Amino acid sequence: MIIARLPPEAINQIAAGEVIERPAAAVKELVENALDAGASLIRVLAQEGGIHRLLVEDDGHGMVPDQLLLAVERHATSKLIPNSNGTLDLLSITTMGFRGEALPSIGAIARMSITSKVTGSDQAWVLHVEGGQVTGPDPAPWPNKYSGTRVEVHDLFYATPARLSFLKSPRAETLAISDMVRRLALARPDVAFSLDLDGRSSLRVVPEGSDKASQRAARVAAILGQNAAADALMIDSERAEIRLTGLAGLPTAARSDARHQHLFVNGRPVKDPLLKGAARAAYQDVLARDRHPVLALFLDMDPKLVDVNVHPAKTEVRFRDAALVRGLVIGALRHALGSAGVRSSESLGQATLGALGVAASNSSPWPMPARMYGGYQSGMIEAGSETASLWRGLAEPMAKSTYGMGDQTEVGHHLEHNEDITHYPLGAAKAQLHATYIIAETKDGLVIIDQHAAHERLTLERMKAALAGQGITRQPNLIPDIVEMEEGDCERLLSRAEELVGFGLVLEGFGRGAIAVSETPAILGKINTQKLLKDLADDLAAFDEALTLKERIDEVLATMACHGSVRAGRQLSGEEMNFLLREMERTPRSGQCNHGRPTFVKLALTDIERLFGRK
Repeated sequence: MIIARLPPEAINQIAAGEVIERPAAAVKELVENALDAGASLIRVLAQEGGIHRLLVEDDGHGMVPDQLLLAVERHATSKLIPNSNGTLDLLSITTMGFRGEALPSIGAIARMSITSKVTGSDQAWVLHVEGGQVTGPDPAPWPNKYSGTRVEVHDLFYATPARLSFLKSPRAETLAISDMVRRLALARPDVAFSLDLDGRSSLRVVPEGSDKASQRAARVAAILGQNAAADALMIDSERAEIRLTGLAGLPTAARSDARHQHLFVNGRPVKDPLLKGAARAAYQDVLARDRHPVLALFLDMDPKLVDVNVHPAKTEVRFRDAALVRGLVIGALRHALGSAGVRSSESLGQATLGALGVAASNSSPWPMPARMYGGYQSGMIEAGSETASLWRGLAEPMAKSTYGMGDQTEVGHHLEHNEDITHYPLGAAKAQLHATYIIAETKDGLVIIDQHAAHERLTLERMKAALAGQGITRQPNLIPDIVEMEEGDCERLLSRAEELVGFGLVLEGFGRGAIAVSETPAILGKINTQKLLKDLADDLAAFDEALTLKERIDEVLATMACHGSVRAGRQLSGEEMNFLLREMERTPRSGQCNHGRPTFVKLALTDIERLFGRK
């Protein structure tokens, strides 16, 4: 075997394959060059998925002829400047690009022309590169007096037909270009973007707002839609000089895939598994496993704390203190979710009215109360009522009272007759439909509440508070419940019996294929022990065997809370329904159940009036 040097053409094509794997990657590199050139306006045009033609033009500072020639040489860049010692610091990169590979890579596999004009010059210059062969620069016309650069690419991958055969359909490549431009537009809300795909205008955004926060909020609304912005929580948190800002979608506005998660580090769009894993962990107890939150999160830090020189595509990063970044993301998202109060997706009400053939009004997001409403203010509850004593256990997580809805005792009418409570966020309960849904009246509309989903969330939050405090109180069974199960399920449960004690569940073996349950969590009241154990066994079968129950605390508590919540089909008194609403208003994350489903839907009065032709 003889070792030989590869020819320059092959080297350039191999390098191009690493940087430009599809048309969207070429768009990314060209737009990043425009941003580094100080552009305030960027126009992108693509035809037939960018394979036939790509155009990126900007109003940046432009290039003179000798700089044009250097721009298409490999590893030639204006973005890395030697320090006083004459060395380049690759750990302190502040620009989008820095490798000097994009333009020569594109020129090696396509037909490319670069036209540029610098500020103060009357003459523009054009350079042509075809399959790596350079001609020019030559004088060229320029449409206006401003500076800028125009890069036009034809027949992408014509010089590497093997790579061309691996591309997806033109439609798929077009969607990839659209997604890439939208990500870059999200990253830089101070820059105007336009995108034309096959002769159709796909995107037009202009800078909005005077400060970074308002610009980002306006850009999120422009890119992801008004509903995404309305159904989002503002994020602004800082730890050890690392700042996290942006918007995080409500759990009830989650999507079926992760395409709507946009993460940025120092203005650079990234697809970092650490950040996505942190977001997933933050939403763990409010989303089902197959749902993904909508996110637009921006991490800003000293460039020395993050390494962007990991991959030629520059979409992966490495953090110097990964644990700190992960903790910041999880903490900020959980704090926002816990502080959101009573909120559910605005689009739920619009979808409901849409199903009825009514166009919903563009109402603003539900105003949050100045304080969280409590259900135990003076005069609201008759202290001696049985229901009051049961529900007081919700507000006092450490109380030892049994938690449940109680009997349908008709007491506490003082609440319903002497005080107008429609001013509360969830209003006043007026009816129960099909023994499942509560109808409540508010000052500006009505609310429909799923009683089981809502009560499930309340139960989970109280169990979490109890576990974090003195522990979950257990109630002994006078006669142990004997539950017969498959031997494999019995083994799974008994192998974790010591850990389950911490969750208020005491188990022991009772011969082959049976388990004796001697104590259960008092907070759950009377439960179906057999079904609870079977569901827990299924959860344990799905867990990684190396994980402890403490590490899967949310799944375990969610399963137990579901069994201790008031079921659909349970008739509730008016007092019980109002108690449920008040507790939802004071409980974090009460807008969705433990599985991410909404607990309530709000309909505005104006939309209801429109339904009946009153407006």
